[in-house]
Amino acid sequence: MKAASIPPPGEPPGDAVALDVRTLPSFGFGHRSIIWWATIGLMLIESTVFALAVLTYFYLRGLAAQWPTSAEPPDLTWGTVNTLVLLASLWPAHLAKAAAERCDRRAAARWMDACMAFTLAFLAIRWLEFMHLNISWSSNAYGSILWFLLGLHTTHLVTDAIDSAVLTVLLHTGPFEGRRHVDVSENAVYWYFVVASWIPIYAVIYLAPRF
Repeated sequence: MKAASIPPPGEPPGDAVALDVRTLPSFGFGHRSIIWWATIGLMLIESTVFALAVLTYFYLRGLAAQWPTSAEPPDLTWGTVNTLVLLASLWPAHLAKAAAERCDRRAAARWMDACMAFTLAFLAIRWLEFMHLNISWSSNAYGSILWFLLGLHTTHLVTDAIDSAVLTVLLHTGPFEGRRHVDVSENAVYWYFVVASWIPIYAVIYLAPRF
């Protein structure tokens, strides 16, 4: 058997084939992006946290002789208004995602502006939600888990609002690399999760005490 010859340092093997990858895209959307996988992993982790919080709520309810404890159920008004605001925000988020995946920076910036308006409106109404829970976080176990559930979802809203604000500024002012379109797309995917996770939490906070 003839031994394969070893090329001199700095020279490619004789049978090597050179590939010209200069025309390949430097980023991709969906499962072709590492950011997509990171976002999916984050949502799985956070879904587990939400599930544990909801289970804690019903565990405490099972131990209590009366539920809600020493309080009326939270007012439905602001929680319901915020739910409608969140559902409406899905449309501009979808359009921002579609524009980003077309690499249409101007349209993506316009729809991200709309997303930010919805986010700020939601956070303002969320403050009113906290003010109308009808119980303090330190009153008893019911008050603590109620504030924890609402605070947990608010934390996700605030972090997404910061991320959205940074992306919106970059869309308008730069510097803006092509791979930032991927960030805008995945920001919308995470917003879908924020909206979807609120529906069961809304049911637990506002509807469960009434049954």
